[in-house]
Amino acid sequence: MKIFIIILVIGTCGSVHAQKANKLIKEKNVARIIKTLSADDMMGRSARKPEQIEKATLFIENEFKKIGLQPLSGQTSFRQEFIKEQISPIKLDVTLDGEKVAIENLILVSEKSVINMVGGLSIKTIEVDPQTTNQDQYFFDKAFALVRDTTSCIVVVGPEFQANFMEFKGYFKERFLNNRKSTKIFVLGKSKALTYSVKATQKIESIKMANVVGMLEGKSSPDDLVVFSGHYDHIGIQAPIEGDSIANGADDDASGTTAVITLAKYFKKLKNNNRTLIFTAFTAEEIGGYGSQYFSKQLDPDKVIAMFNIEMIGKPSKWGQNNAFITGFERSDFGKILQKNLAGTLFQFHPDPYPEQNLFYRSDNATLARLGVPAHSISTDEIDIDKFYHTVNDEMESLDMANITAAIRAIALSSKTIVSGADTPTRIDKATVR
Repeated sequence: MKIFIIILVIGTCGSVHAQKANKLIKEKNVARIIKTLSADDMMGRSARKPEQIEKATLFIENEFKKIGLQPLSGQTSFRQEFIKEQISPIKLDVTLDGEKVAIENLILVSEKSVINMVGGLSIKTIEVDPQTTNQDQYFFDKAFALVRDTTSCIVVVGPEFQANFMEFKGYFKERFLNNRKSTKIFVLGKSKALTYSVKATQKIESIKMANVVGMLEGKSSPDDLVVFSGHYDHIGIQAPIEGDSIANGADDDASGTTAVITLAKYFKKLKNNNRTLIFTAFTAEEIGGYGSQYFSKQLDPDKVIAMFNIEMIGKPSKWGQNNAFITGFERSDFGKILQKNLAGTLFQFHPDPYPEQNLFYRSDNATLARLGVPAHSISTDEIDIDKFYHTVNDEMESLDMANITAAIRAIALSSKTIVSGADTPTRIDKATVR
């Protein structure tokens, strides 16, 4: 009889929590937020272009104000502003063995504003490796290793890597100063070279960026912090495709930002969080995670109990609706706690089914994970077959509002014991995070 009563009470409690989530997290409000963030007048929310992201920043600020969040302790605004110095090429002339190289076949990786070199650098090569089955991965491994190398050099790249070269070039059209001392010039279409000359000029400009951060102070354990986050930037205005040039970023990551705003409203209504909850819309995730990097320096990571980073929940997962996955599942018991809290519901969390995609490192959770925080991303995206990812077709019409709403409700329910202080996830081993 006692066993029956205990089971009944647990079941009833779970039902009450689910009813509250269903009542307070409404699909209509979810759709309103996503529609606003992914509208054409948001101009694709590029963090590089203040004029393209400012409207989204204001919208999120106003949502936080309406909900009744507070700025972080000691702050007077929801904006967490910082400056990044961006460098971009103005002119680049390269001659190899007396022949001028076409600009489309060049990549300059340097933080110097003026470059004028004739000789003196080593010449390195990236050629097809007959011992390697994955030539694409081979190219990127070699290219990025050379970028990280501290010596300056010319890198000639075999014509077989043309598609990889063009993709790699996209990373260096505009970039941010990173205290890089060396200069690298990548040249496509050559297997060797003996002589060269390089003349280049670049401009450096300051760009103001802003995370939007609000909090609900904890009742009994205010020094314990639980972060709910998503990034609100996307890739801005692109080359037109059938007349459409705005990369709206509805799934990536207006869906995650919508979840953050919706969860803030949910927990504000509940008024029972023992731990302090921080709600963060990160900027600049798409161009290097600079928003989360700045955020991580504004708090003590040892006080962050967990991070729920929400990244692309706009469409059903590979298991269908009412399912999502957690990146880095094996790195802490965060995922097991969430699974436990969803027992008796229709929703399930799974380990990341796409380990080859390195998703653990491809969102803002990675910054805090490197500091030992149990920081994980929650997603439903079928990233291996998502044809709208980083295109102008990532629009609201491609999303499933019921899927997004179900995922947000599941995050609300699954986080309850972490929010209340009943559960504390194990820390991530910093030594294992590259």
